[in-house]
Amino acid sequence: MLRAVAARVLWLATAIVDVANHARPGAGGLKVGGHQASSASMVDIMVSLWFHELTAHDRVSVKPHASPVLHAINYLLGELDEEYLRSLRALGGLQSYPSRTKDPDTVDFSTGSVGIGATAPLWATLARRYLDSHFDSPRVTRRFVSLLGDAELDEGAVWEALVDPMVSGLGELLWIVDLNRQSLDRVIPDIQIDRLRGMFSAAGWEVITLKWGHRIQEVFERPGGADLRQRLETMPNEEYQRLLRSAPDQVAQRLPGDQASPALRHLVDSLGPKALGELIRDLGGHDMSLLLDTYQAASSQRPTVIFAYTIKGHGLPTEGHPGNHSALLTGDQMRELAKRCGTDPGAPWELFPADSDEAELCRRRGAALRRQESTPRPGRCVVTVPDELGRPHRRPTSTQAALGRLLSDLARDQPELASRVVTCSPDVASSTNLGGWINKCGVWSPADRRDWFADDVERLLKWQELSQGRHIELGIAEVNLVCLLGELGATWSRWGERLIPIGTLYDPFVTRALEPWSYGMYAGGQSILVGTPSGITLAPEGGAHQSITTPVIGIAQPGCVAWEPASAQDLEWTFLHAMSQVGLAGGTSAYFRLSTRPIDPVIAAVPEDPLLRERRRRQVVRGGYRLSGRPATSDEVTLVGVGAILPEVVAAAATLREKGFDAGVVCLTSPDLAFRCLQRRAHRQATGGPDLLEELFPCRHPAPLVTVVDGHPHTLSFLAGVRGDPIRCLGVEEFGQSSDLADAHRLHGIDASSIVEAALGLLGR
Repeated sequence: MLRAVAARVLWLATAIVDVANHARPGAGGLKVGGHQASSASMVDIMVSLWFHELTAHDRVSVKPHASPVLHAINYLLGELDEEYLRSLRALGGLQSYPSRTKDPDTVDFSTGSVGIGATAPLWATLARRYLDSHFDSPRVTRRFVSLLGDAELDEGAVWEALVDPMVSGLGELLWIVDLNRQSLDRVIPDIQIDRLRGMFSAAGWEVITLKWGHRIQEVFERPGGADLRQRLETMPNEEYQRLLRSAPDQVAQRLPGDQASPALRHLVDSLGPKALGELIRDLGGHDMSLLLDTYQAASSQRPTVIFAYTIKGHGLPTEGHPGNHSALLTGDQMRELAKRCGTDPGAPWELFPADSDEAELCRRRGAALRRQESTPRPGRCVVTVPDELGRPHRRPTSTQAALGRLLSDLARDQPELASRVVTCSPDVASSTNLGGWINKCGVWSPADRRDWFADDVERLLKWQELSQGRHIELGIAEVNLVCLLGELGATWSRWGERLIPIGTLYDPFVTRALEPWSYGMYAGGQSILVGTPSGITLAPEGGAHQSITTPVIGIAQPGCVAWEPASAQDLEWTFLHAMSQVGLAGGTSAYFRLSTRPIDPVIAAVPEDPLLRERRRRQVVRGGYRLSGRPATSDEVTLVGVGAILPEVVAAAATLREKGFDAGVVCLTSPDLAFRCLQRRAHRQATGGPDLLEELFPCRHPAPLVTVVDGHPHTLSFLAGVRGDPIRCLGVEEFGQSSDLADAHRLHGIDASSIVEAALGLLGR
């Protein structure tokens, strides 16, 4: 029955791509695309899983190019309506690659970003274990499975993930590598399996190789069989692929090779061309019974990787061809495939007859795999986040230090909220001011570990590894950090338990982690990423640690609000607001760009009056406020500052006033929100809604603008479009170098004198 189901899945997956390219109107002559060959190599592996092995509690990441197979299986299981089979890569239809948030059927992990989707179940395993150790979640046996192509093992993200020390104990983790020995452009050269096996073994994984099916293994036991095995296993991948493209009589001629033994030649002759052509295709990844036996034998004490040898395009006319990656079957080839699969090309979506054994299997497995809605459990996602904590900020402090204090205060004053917070960092916890939080809450470990420095009175950071700890420390791998954040930030929708994950890393390395973090948000993960310290304000560290482009990245990132508060009070308000938006339906991630530069709270001029103070708080979380104390109507020039550069902006305004020019000061806490406000202005004008930019830059009172940011000056250039003001954008456009703070700001033209000069230039002085 599994073979019959596999034949139907092969047909459906191939037809989904065929219809999208050849039968759907409105494509305008453009190729829609799809991957018939890459899907075909995965059919037997996926059918053996979904129709026999998986439970409703298992979660599977499917390699990107096998998405048609996943949809075909979901259709047979009753998870997908027929109408969607015609909609691959169409608006509102099936996505090009599996998407947890955009596909209409059950998809556990979004893939498509090579290597990132493959590692997602690993991080989901850790997230699930974290939940189990902190909350009374139901402990159900589950397995986290990754189905990945062998070419994905070229991605560094894969190796960064599997060598993390926490991974070697994850017995519920199973990776199955579709070893079809082809990538997008080529047959993968050389025979790499021994090297790959060794790398997984060295990381503590159980390694299983399924190279040959039962039929050819029986032939290996005959006289000459050992020579046949050696010949097949030592030939280059390219030569094997050429055999697959040869006619049966040519296979019999090519296979023995120039140095074949008499026993091998006799064996080849005795098999006959047709049988030999079928035999060399008997690979482990296409042997159902072998696959099922292997799943049961996999270790439950450590992660397992199965290298399953397959043929790209297995069962299709294009199988094994070096250029089959994006190749599409012709009409004649589709009709021949339908005949071999026992289907009618005129009724491509026909199900098994209702009274057949195959239909009963589909019904039974559909019921077994059906899940309850992943709605938040009562009380599990309802977490109250206060607007502020109530502790005054009276001394100069940096926003980075203010974050550390905020988290420590949460652990003491807001225990229920703190129980939902989990912090992560790639070996920079202490240097990003998480020390106080870690001392109070501990470092998470699946099991308690002895602290050998517990009696060291000189130690400031208590590194206690506990099953109840709330900080997760990773190695120096920013990609691992953000991948874990994505899965921790998806627990509310996967298992109904809300977490508020917060990751800290040095701001220059945000770009290194951006793609996987963005992909985590695309997949539905919500988290807070803190880049600190940022900019050239970290003067002595030099250019290698001075970020320039990250403010622009923050504005451009979907599913995320970017913040750069200047003062400790602004940090508290914005960070608590960001926390309130994480881990819930309709929520959003946040990116904070913080600094190690102490800022005197006097500069922020937070009002003492409770009503005015609350008004300021609302302005801060909306994206910005006016600081000068003067009405915008009096501005001859307006200085706009962001983050740690605010003292220079305020000093420049004071100098301008001394020279007789009325200079207003605007502090933007989120250029991101300000830009969105500009984008939505037409809608607000129609509806009469509040307009932050009108409050900061009233259209009836234009004034030249000088914008200043410790980052690329392009960040705030959009403000010229608010009311058409003349503008000078100051920022950082060159690599930095080690210096003191004053020299760094002067070198890049963001010191107070440069701001004054820019303002006078706009004023014609």
